Amino acid sequence: MTHHEPVPPDDSYLRSLVEATAHAVAAAEPLSSPHIGADEATRAEVTAAVERCSPDLVALSQDLHAHPEEGFAEHRSVRALADLLRRHGHEATVGVGGLDTALRVGTKEQDGPHIAVLAEYDALPGLGHACGHNIICTTAAGGFLGAATVAERLGGRVSLIGTPAEEGGGGKEILARAGVFDDVDAVIMLHPFSHDVALHPFLGRRQLEMVFHGVGAHASAQPFMGRNALDAAVAAYQGVSALRQQLPQSDRVHGVFTDGGARPNVIPARAALLFYLRSQNPETLRDLAARMTSIAEGAAAMTGCGVELIWDAQAAYLPIRFNTALAGRWSANQVITGRKPLPPGIVPESLTGSTDLGNLSYRMPALHPMLAVSGPTVALHTKEFAAAAGSSTGDTAVHDGALGLALTAADYLGDAELRKAVHDEFEAAGGALDVPSFFG
Repeated sequence: MTHHEPVPPDDSYLRSLVEATAHAVAAAEPLSSPHIGADEATRAEVTAAVERCSPDLVALSQDLHAHPEEGFAEHRSVRALADLLRRHGHEATVGVGGLDTALRVGTKEQDGPHIAVLAEYDALPGLGHACGHNIICTTAAGGFLGAATVAERLGGRVSLIGTPAEEGGGGKEILARAGVFDDVDAVIMLHPFSHDVALHPFLGRRQLEMVFHGVGAHASAQPFMGRNALDAAVAAYQGVSALRQQLPQSDRVHGVFTDGGARPNVIPARAALLFYLRSQNPETLRDLAARMTSIAEGAAAMTGCGVELIWDAQAAYLPIRFNTALAGRWSANQVITGRKPLPPGIVPESLTGSTDLGNLSYRMPALHPMLAVSGPTVALHTKEFAAAAGSSTGDTAVHDGALGLALTAADYLGDAELRKAVHDEFEAAGGALDVPSFFG
C-alpha cells in the first residue's frame, strides 16, 4: 500500500492578512453614535443590576461549556437558563413556538416599545461550544436581567427569547413563523469572535441537495444499457467549480458527494451532492440559486439522467441587514468596558459565516455585534475557539457583553430619538421582507 501525506497549505497569505488587519485595527476608531441613550440614573441602575448577577452568569457560561448539547436537544441547557432566571425573579416559559427547547420570558406587558434579547445555547457535534454559544446565552440573560429593572419605568418592555439550533437548524425562522416575534419591535444579541466589531457581515445561506437518477447496468457486460448518475453528479460538481470564477467575491459555494454508487462494477443508478450556497445579499443569493439549478439540469441532460433538486431541508438563512443606529449605541456601551468595537471594513469581511439572525434582521431592526474572546488568528468552529469560550477571557466577555446588551436595550426604550433613527434606517433599507416567500 502506498501512502502519501497531504501537502500542508501555505500560510503566507494568512500571515499577511493577520498583519494587515492588526495595523488596521490599531489605527481604527470605534464606531460612534450621535444619540444619548438612556439617562445616567437609568444607566447606573442597569449597570448595578448586571453587576449583581454577573457571578451567576459566569457560572452558567462555564456550566453550559462543560455540558454542550446539539441543536433541538438543548434540554439541560434551557433548563439551566430558566433556573437562573427564576433565581432572579423571572419565571420563563420553556417550549414556545412549537420547539421544546425554546424559551421566552418578559417584563410586564404594556403599550410602548418592545425589545427582545436573543439567546442561543446549541453546540457543535464533536467540538462543543466552538462557536461560543455559552457566551451568547449568558450575555443575553444578563442583558435581559439588567434592562428588566428599568423597562416598566421607561414605558416599554424587554423580553428574553431562547432560540434553539442556530447551527444549521434555523430555530429563529421556525419561531418567527410560529408568531413568537410578532409583538417584538427590535432584537439584539451578540456573537463571540476574534475581534470586537460593531457591524460584521454574515452571509445568507441556502442548502441544495442534487439527486441524480440514472439507470443501473453491469459496468463491463452491458455499460451501454446504463445511464450513469455518478457521471451526472461529477459533471455538476465540475460545473460548480467553473461557476466560482464568475461569482462575486462575497459569494461562496461548497459541497460534498453524499452518494456515488455502491460498487465499481455496477453503473450507479443514483448519485447525490449536498451544497451550501452563501451570498451577502438576498438578491444575489437568489441569483446564485438559479445558476445552480441550471448547472444541475444541464448535467442531467448531458448524461441522460433525471435530477431532483431538494432546497433547504432546514430553513434558508438571509444575510444580516445592518442597523448602524443600534450598533452605534452598542459601541458606546462597550467603550466604557475598555473595548473598541470596530466599524465595518477593518476586520476582513471574508472571515464570516451565516446565522439565522439574518432572517429576523429583514423583519425588524436587529443588532449582532462581535465580541472578542480569542486571539486574532483563532477561527470559529475550531477546538481552539472552544477553549477560548471557556477561558477567563470568555468569562470577561460574559460580563462585558451582558452590560452592553442591557444598556443598549435601555437606550432603545429610553431614547425616542434613537428609536426613530433605528426604525427610519430599517425602512430606508427596504422595510420588512416577506421572508418565507422570498425564495419562492
